[in-house]
Amino acid sequence: MASDCEPALNQAEGRNPTLERYLGALREAKNDSEQFAALLLVTKAVKAGDIDAKTRRRIFDAVGFTFPNRLLTTKEAPDGCPDHVLRALGVALLACFCSDPELAAHPQVLNKIPILGTFLTARGDPDDAARRSMIDDTYQCLTAVAGTPRGPRHLIAGGTVSALCQAYLGHGYGFDQALALLVGLLAAAETQCWKEAEPDLLAVLRGLSEDFQKAEDASKFELCQLLPLFLPPTTTVPSECLRDLQAGLARILGSKLSSWQRNPALKLAARLAHACGSTWIPAGSSGSKFLALLVNLACVEVRLALEETGSEVKEDVVTACYALMELGIQECTRCEQSLLKEPQKVQLVSIMKEAIGAVIHYLQQVGPEKQKEPFVFASVRILGAWLAEETSSLRKEVCQLLPFLVRYAKTLYEEAEEANDLSQQVANLAISPTTPGPSWPGDALRLLLPGWCHLTVEDGPREILIKEGAPSLLCKYFLQQWELTSPGHDTSVLPDSVEIGLQTCCHIFLNLVVTAPGLIKRDACFTSLMNTLMTSLPALVQQQGRLLLAANVATLGLLMARLLSTSPALQGTPASRGFFAAAILFLSQSHVARATPGSDQAVLALSPDYEGIWADLQELWFLGMQAFTGCVPLLPWLAPAALRSRWPQELLQLLGSVSPTSVKPEMVAAYQGVLVELARANRLCREAMRLQAGEETASHYRMAALEQCLSEP
Repeated sequence: MASDCEPALNQAEGRNPTLERYLGALREAKNDSEQFAALLLVTKAVKAGDIDAKTRRRIFDAVGFTFPNRLLTTKEAPDGCPDHVLRALGVALLACFCSDPELAAHPQVLNKIPILGTFLTARGDPDDAARRSMIDDTYQCLTAVAGTPRGPRHLIAGGTVSALCQAYLGHGYGFDQALALLVGLLAAAETQCWKEAEPDLLAVLRGLSEDFQKAEDASKFELCQLLPLFLPPTTTVPSECLRDLQAGLARILGSKLSSWQRNPALKLAARLAHACGSTWIPAGSSGSKFLALLVNLACVEVRLALEETGSEVKEDVVTACYALMELGIQECTRCEQSLLKEPQKVQLVSIMKEAIGAVIHYLQQVGPEKQKEPFVFASVRILGAWLAEETSSLRKEVCQLLPFLVRYAKTLYEEAEEANDLSQQVANLAISPTTPGPSWPGDALRLLLPGWCHLTVEDGPREILIKEGAPSLLCKYFLQQWELTSPGHDTSVLPDSVEIGLQTCCHIFLNLVVTAPGLIKRDACFTSLMNTLMTSLPALVQQQGRLLLAANVATLGLLMARLLSTSPALQGTPASRGFFAAAILFLSQSHVARATPGSDQAVLALSPDYEGIWADLQELWFLGMQAFTGCVPLLPWLAPAALRSRWPQELLQLLGSVSPTSVKPEMVAAYQGVLVELARANRLCREAMRLQAGEETASHYRMAALEQCLSEP
């Protein structure tokens, strides 16, 4: 409680005689007036923080909750008594009780939360000592409740966050206590706070950002530590806040600073980078210089932290620097609307290369006992981001680290698989400016897939990956992730990372099919993969918005079918027939005849579903056409199946209905390859093509091989 008082407890005598006399008067009170007078004496005699738990309980036993409840809710005060005095007395008693954690969690305290919130924003004389005392006691109550296990949840549900925001923005008495309590609630339950009081929290963010931009003293460093807590987890940060935050950070980081001043600024910048990408940095010369400075400082910090053997790594700071490096990687690889100019990109890539070298050095020292630590995961993440864009530099060091990366990814995968915690394993994991908790999950494979995709093209790294068992691990991972897209799972809530990861796995397998065909034939995991592709494609090609994934699955399956053509699973089984029917559907629906104004003849054009993603799709489509062509002579049942689907007839009909000049040479070659192999493999196919004016169409398009094949008996 806030008022001055006599000593609460005379240690020599064991009890305070004055307090005992007042408690006796309270117990003997015959009416409200006498009880009220006794309570005033009790509150004057003690301070909540100066009495022991036993004495506090004796006061509670003497008072109980009934009378404080009446004091807090009464609307009529005795003559000559200010209306807030009774409420102040009720709050003072609650503050005394709340010093006991058990009482702070009592339902009779929790149901007062909404009332306590109103006291923080009530108008009154700012110099009134009694009112100030009541505000202090109110904060003491709310802080005590917040310290109980379920206290933050009760405070948020009771509207405390909005009340605290308004109290802080009003800058009245105790507003600094409001900010401190807000910080605690955001740290304990960020998502719930924003859900309940988003407009008020954004208003506080605006105020803090403006203060940060204007600050010229040491308060700007304190604000650096506070502001990350007030950045919304899902809502867009207001543009005026971003402008103020960037301006404030530019002034701080552009000065010579000690580490205790610089590190909070780097962590704030990292949080902004995670939340907003580069959109918070202005375009133009000032923005590019600021971004270059950010990345440069981050790289220096990483090198200093990781290259000094035996030094204690400030993991939260280095993790924040990783986020800034990742931002630098994104901007250096951005072709359009990049904040950086080419000379800046060249310089930053060189600087980041040195920092990545330090990361590799650190990871080389990581033993099995540290592999579950979040900082190791953060280090693997930034390395994965680098390898996704750059594998030519540091090649020797990367190759030396590959065995560790495979073992690390395998360890995290197997533990996640045993826990069957798929929802966490596929969750989007972002580098946070604060050290993650020990249970931070890590889908390390997803982070490494893009880099491994590049590395499997190169002989040396590919051999290491194969030797360490990466292909088998990737097959298991693909099959596990595929389960998330199967019937029974709500694919609408799956993170994009799941589908992107599946596509990248397909690219890696495509590389292996081309560069290591023997591996596909001898490793049993690829047989399981082929079976999954065959059973999955028919449903996949029918799903809206998943054409790119279907293209990857179809093309990979067709290429693998050429290598596994002797497998019993491909000998005209229902699964194999369903797969090839779906593959034909994917290949055949890519182009249509489209009429052109002022012309009697249509032109060959992309289908609407293919048009928007053709840049990502066309290589897979051409590769799929080539692979299908290769499968026809290896699988005798395939040509009759294609004929029953009417693909060769419809293809010739399409070519016959459009202008030959609208069909590019590479398209002519792809179509001819399929038609020739089907004609050679099956007499009925040849006859059907002839009936569809195949020879005439072949002549128009100068398909010499097809024309010759159809002219034969």
